[in-house]
Amino acid sequence: MPQYRHEWKHAINLADRIAIRQRLRAVAQPDEHARDGRYWIRSLYFDNLADKALREKIDGVNRREKFRIRYYNGDVSLLHLEKKSKLNGLGTKYQAPLTAAEAQAITDGQWDWMPTSGRPLVQELYSKMKSQGLRPKTIVDYTREPFVYAPGNVRVTLDYDIRTGLRCTDFLNPDCVTVPAGDAPTILEVKWDAFLPAVIQDAVQLGGRHAMAFSKYAACRIYG
Repeated sequence: MPQYRHEWKHAINLADRIAIRQRLRAVAQPDEHARDGRYWIRSLYFDNLADKALREKIDGVNRREKFRIRYYNGDVSLLHLEKKSKLNGLGTKYQAPLTAAEAQAITDGQWDWMPTSGRPLVQELYSKMKSQGLRPKTIVDYTREPFVYAPGNVRVTLDYDIRTGLRCTDFLNPDCVTVPAGDAPTILEVKWDAFLPAVIQDAVQLGGRHAMAFSKYAACRIYG
């Protein structure tokens, strides 16, 4: 079972991003899956008619979860259904693989195969689509620069160019139109297990900045 990890986020500007990138390159390693130090992410988030996931995030509910389907660098041969859970400020993530056909079936409302998929997370999503009314809600696109540091199992990411698909949920279509999510900042996110090494604390330190709750999904819901 995935363990809960510490995590915090900062909203930063372009100058901050450049400075932190340079510091991280000196002490951490780029994620091995990145291409030229970055990759592009597309996610399809789920919510219900009452916007449960959105409202719980905005209200800072102590225990909450959200579902999404995600792929990287336009490669739909490897998709994952993910559930992110938060409890007492700690976070964890559960994953299950999906084929492109399965992901398309979910977005098209063809769910009969889900209860017998043999994947507990797929079955859980099906249950909550039936009981809570979860449905594909919006596309979230962005660019990520990821860094890792082995002591403390630290992962630092810089996320920017956040775009929203408005109400479009055809996220496997590369021609699906997305637009900038307002004036969304760069998001500096740091995750770690038991301790955060001082060298990483120093690398991401910014005067006058405070940890904040920021949701790319919430930012991408500004248009509805």
